[in-house]
Amino acid sequence: MDHHATTPVDPRVLDAMLPYFSEKFGNAASRTHAFGWEAEDAVEAARQQIAEAIGALPQEIVFTSGATEANNLVLKGSLTPGSHVIVSAIEHRAILDPAKRLAAIGVDVTILPVSDEGLVNPDEVASAITERTKLISIMTANNEIGTIQPIREIGQIAHDRGVIFHTDAVQAIGRIPINVDDAHIDLLSMSAHKIYGPKGVGALYVRRKRPRIELIPLIDGGGHEHGLRSGTLPVPLIVGFGRAVEIACVEMGEEATREEGLRNRLKEQIFARIPDSELNGSATKRLPNNLNVSFMGTDSESVLTDMRDVALSAGSACSSAEPESSHVLRALGYKDDRIKSAIRFGLGRSNTKEEVDTVVAKLVVIIERLRSASPLYRMKQQGDTPVDALRMEHPAASSGC
Repeated sequence: MDHHATTPVDPRVLDAMLPYFSEKFGNAASRTHAFGWEAEDAVEAARQQIAEAIGALPQEIVFTSGATEANNLVLKGSLTPGSHVIVSAIEHRAILDPAKRLAAIGVDVTILPVSDEGLVNPDEVASAITERTKLISIMTANNEIGTIQPIREIGQIAHDRGVIFHTDAVQAIGRIPINVDDAHIDLLSMSAHKIYGPKGVGALYVRRKRPRIELIPLIDGGGHEHGLRSGTLPVPLIVGFGRAVEIACVEMGEEATREEGLRNRLKEQIFARIPDSELNGSATKRLPNNLNVSFMGTDSESVLTDMRDVALSAGSACSSAEPESSHVLRALGYKDDRIKSAIRFGLGRSNTKEEVDTVVAKLVVIIERLRSASPLYRMKQQGDTPVDALRMEHPAASSGC
């Protein structure tokens, strides 16, 4: 239940990839023989599959090593000292960290707040635009709380003001419909391994007309990918990416309905059987497979440790190596106890009703045990003040030490 972190490769995707590891091993840049032509044809077919999924042209798809590289290419390839970029406070670290680095060299960075549901206000986006604003980057759907942003409204604002609009759509591709023209998107990042494709490959959509977007490449050395990303293309991974996108788009409606049903089953059981649970993020404007809940009076790391046989997380997999609380939940204005007790559930194709029921049953037992061992939680239940609870847990506090 951690499909926001990654997904298993779909067997149909693996079948498409396998020939390109062995008998079809050509370099897509080898234009003088059949091996290269075969590889190039496979790459272009995948480019077409991905372009069709977002309403783009094939030549507007640039392959990268993943969405982190795509996001870095957007920010570092479009911004120079003195220019201005607008991002939200709940962007992925692959946006916020490059923005921080650019701020150190003179790029003006505006970080917009979000509501307590994790939503960006389009009016605040409009108000933040200045004559130096070059780029607006707002993710389509959040990787922790599943919040779906008003991308179309923000894109319209950017278009009307002549500002480039980028969206990190990693969690949204294959789960909700996206059309780059309808939403006035100029740049869009995506990744294969979030949609049952292979790890190590992603793509950046770069609009080529109305307007044509120019980026400075991060990697030089051969002029591959229209000069934006040099390097030998990983043909098997690209083939898998294309097939994964194709499958996801065909099955999107049916799978979204199924996953939403499982998510609602999970949510209803949690709130019926585990008191003092808090939903994090929007109740309605969220991905169909996402649920983020704080189990008050517990610590998420303790819950995860006891749920060893269930894949869950306390937040973004890309931030879990660093001992800091979720910047996403903090941006929503939540207090420390709510942030530190949050668990993210990300449902996927293989999950079943039986698994949902099993997970809830395990959670009930674990959370009851953790709460029973917490003097702070017991005092709260009995109506005592936090100070009284603290004194019981640490008697020295009552002596003025």
